[in-house]
Amino acid sequence: MHRSARHTAPGEEGALPRPDAARWAVGRALDAALDRTVAPGYTRVGLAVRRHLPTWPADPAPGSLEGRSALVTGATSGLGTATARGLARLGAQVHLVVRDEDKGERVRAQLLKAVPGARLDVWRCDVADLDDVRRFAAALTERLRADASSLDVMVHNAGVMPPERSTSPQGHELSLATHVLGPVAMTEALRPVLARSGQERDWARVVLVSSGGMYAQPLPVDDPEYSRDEYRPAAAYARTKRIQVELLPVLARRWAGERIAVQAMHPGWADTPGVASSLPGFYRVTRPFLRSPDEGADTAVWLAAAHPPPLTGQFWHDRAARPTSLLRRTRTTDLDRARLWQWCAGQLGLQP
Repeated sequence: MHRSARHTAPGEEGALPRPDAARWAVGRALDAALDRTVAPGYTRVGLAVRRHLPTWPADPAPGSLEGRSALVTGATSGLGTATARGLARLGAQVHLVVRDEDKGERVRAQLLKAVPGARLDVWRCDVADLDDVRRFAAALTERLRADASSLDVMVHNAGVMPPERSTSPQGHELSLATHVLGPVAMTEALRPVLARSGQERDWARVVLVSSGGMYAQPLPVDDPEYSRDEYRPAAAYARTKRIQVELLPVLARRWAGERIAVQAMHPGWADTPGVASSLPGFYRVTRPFLRSPDEGADTAVWLAAAHPPPLTGQFWHDRAARPTSLLRRTRTTDLDRARLWQWCAGQLGLQP
């Protein structure tokens, strides 16, 4: 592992000055308590409390992404739009990757009002469609090469929660295709331009927007396509988010040689169109406590711009690395992780 990617505690190497040991210990304990109790920690209350703890890392410096380029999938609403806005405010050129190009152009216009002078490009791509992913990656690569540019940040935010089991054009369960297979295929196809950034500048950053709901699901090694059990939308969503998180060590090792770091984060409970439409009961009860999209996107933006870059291959919430399992029944073995990766690689035509 390269030295500059070592994760440092907030207060070291450019973050907030470290307070005395007692205050630091209390801050860590309160942060952990918020995380384990879920309800307060995942709401806007949890974020507000953490922002006042001595353990909270410094914000990225203004202009910290000037001269850099970033890609955000699912950029037309909710966390995707908020992430794009946050990256643009730090100076990045942002590629908005969307399924609906007209809607993408409307969002681009809204973002330009919020961030005058921002450099924003709209690209059409259905992340669940592996053929479309490869087409898009080839077109973006051609553009970047023509501009003698590279890609510094990828945020895989596109998400779905279909009400019944449905499949992608290649026949994969739609949640799996959108949250796992499409993002891995897109990153692999764009590895050369990411690697150029990693070699010429700082490490390139890949961020997977996951979900705290993954804590309730074990890794579905024997049924990744959710074809055996009765299909439940929320469970399908959480299962694929568990896969994202469990593949982090594998992907970190796979891409580290090219100085491409990969992280996953979950936003807590955020007020987004997807939550309102897919989980109406949950939304109705929790709405007063939900985070704004900007609050939910905060850690994704921070991971894209933090300096030095955090240690690759970790799972984050509110700018802190978190455990990947809280329940004994959801713990994953190295063997199961390897089996699942071999299956994914086989579906994508990759060498494991």
